[in-house]
Formats: sequence, structure tokens, C-alpha cells
Amino acid sequence: MSIAHTLLGLLEAGPRHGYDLKRAFDERFGHDRPLHYGQVYSTMSRLLKNGLVEVDGVEAGGGPERKRYAITDAGVTDVEQWLGRPEKPEPYLQSTLYTKVVLALLTGRPADAVLDAQRTEHLRLMRDLTRRKSSGDLADQLICDHALFHLEADLRWLELTAARLDRLSKEVQA
Repeated sequence: MSIAHTLLGLLEAGPRHGYDLKRAFDERFGHDRPLHYGQVYSTMSRLLKNGLVEVDGVEAGGGPERKRYAITDAGVTDVEQWLGRPEKPEPYLQSTLYTKVVLALLTGRPADAVLDAQRTEHLRLMRDLTRRKSSGDLADQLICDHALFHLEADLRWLELTAARLDRLSKEVQA
């Protein structure tokens, strides 16, 4: 996820302080990984330097000054271009799991145990996501569905690999 583009998009609704941006980000997108304040402010500093945001006002308080940021026309254009650009599909062509299976075969360890442990972990996470989905709002349901579909594809790969372990073992050890 592009944190910078997400923060720019949030600014299109109107100027905000860094604290407000963090809170809006976390409410909408940060369920699993909330932003750190430092990340917000370093991103805003970079956006300011690049001319994609401007300081709309500064308020004095009990602590450091609070800057209110506003998106510039260049920032709006940047968000528009980012939204129109499709994301590169992630094919996972050299996954860590594949590497573990091959290394288990190469070292004489039980590769089926690697696959079984991963299957157990996938199923545990799928149960957690299904529970979360059942009690979540629409945004949470869509995020959980996305993750669940990817986990289902992984499970299919696990089953296919388990069915081909004997053949893979012969090829790896040849």
C-alpha cells in the first residue's frame, strides 16, 4: 500500500493535522497495521518537499506546533494518476514456503510435515478472519474476503504440492 498516496487521498476531503491523518488512516486502513506517528510526519515532510501538500496553518499548543496540511493541485493529480494505475499482480514465483519444501527434501527432512504445519497455520488464520468478517463492517468484510481468497489459493497449492512430493523429491535429489 502506498502510505503517501493514501494520506494524499485523505487530504482531498480537506486540510488536516498529522494526528487527524493518522486517526483517519487507522480507522479506514490500519486495522492490522496502524501507522506510527513518525511515519505520518516523515511522509508529510516528503510530500511537502515534493510540492504535493502545503502547510495550511500552524497552531501553537502545549507541545510542538501543530501543522495543518492541505493537498495541492499537483497532489490531486498525483492521486488521480495513482488510482488509475493498476497494481502489479503478485505471483509469488519464489515463495519462502516452496524454498522450505525443497530444502526439507534436500536435507532428508519430512517435507510433508512442512506442508502440514503450514496448512494448520493457514486454517487457523482463515478461522480468525472468518470470525472477524462476521462481526465487521463492510470494509472489514471486504478486506477479510481478499485475504481469505488468497489463503484458499495457498491451500490449493499446498494440496497440489503434497500430491506431487514423491515426484518433486526425485527431481530435487537427481
